[in-house]
Amino acid sequence: MHAYFSEIEKLIQVVKKQEAACLHEAAQIIAHRLQKGGILQLFGCGHSYLLAQEAFYRAGGLVPVRPIFIEPLTLQAGALTSSKNEQDPTIIERYREQFDFHENDVCLVISTSGRNAAPIDAALLAKDAGVFVLSLQSLDYREQPTRHHSRQRLEEVVDLVINTHIPIGDGILHRHNMQYAPASTVIGSLLLNVLFSEIIEEIAKTSTTLPIFISNNVDTDDSHNKTIMANYQHRINFI
Repeated sequence: MHAYFSEIEKLIQVVKKQEAACLHEAAQIIAHRLQKGGILQLFGCGHSYLLAQEAFYRAGGLVPVRPIFIEPLTLQAGALTSSKNEQDPTIIERYREQFDFHENDVCLVISTSGRNAAPIDAALLAKDAGVFVLSLQSLDYREQPTRHHSRQRLEEVVDLVINTHIPIGDGILHRHNMQYAPASTVIGSLLLNVLFSEIIEEIAKTSTTLPIFISNNVDTDDSHNKTIMANYQHRINFI
């Protein structure tokens, strides 16, 4: 237990020091686009999709957030199936209707390795639509060759990279030549919430109406959530 706490704390200090400027830059860009009517769309496969889900309809979180759902790329489709589909060079084109990019939108592609076809194709599709594209990935994986037909890795496609600094293999502990105790979800969620907090603080500089969800488990007037969601229900399905 103490070993995991210790290693996670070390990683947190690394991302805090090395990603602060990148997070601030991303927050400024996203806040500006949200204020002009855009939304933030998140794409991920497998466990990375869990991070996209975590950001959606979250108490204390941003309202204009839309996870891009492609069922065969989720763990619900089956662990091995999801992993296989992430490498399929045709899957994004086959599910193109799930992508709905408008002017001033931002697309955040989540992929720890940044090497598989689906995340790279999603980023390319967003780029073709003219939206700002950033990734949440570990640049430790740069030595791992891409599986995309273009020979490009994810960091070569996007406009901005938020580096999670997760070691190759994800685990941060070792025993008997085995790597265990994955860190990508913990660090990924941390970075997303830091980013969203920065976005909210940027918006608060010029607006008193903040696009934040109030928890449904707090006894308070629900008019705030209803009013804010009404601004985005033509783009995001909250039902």
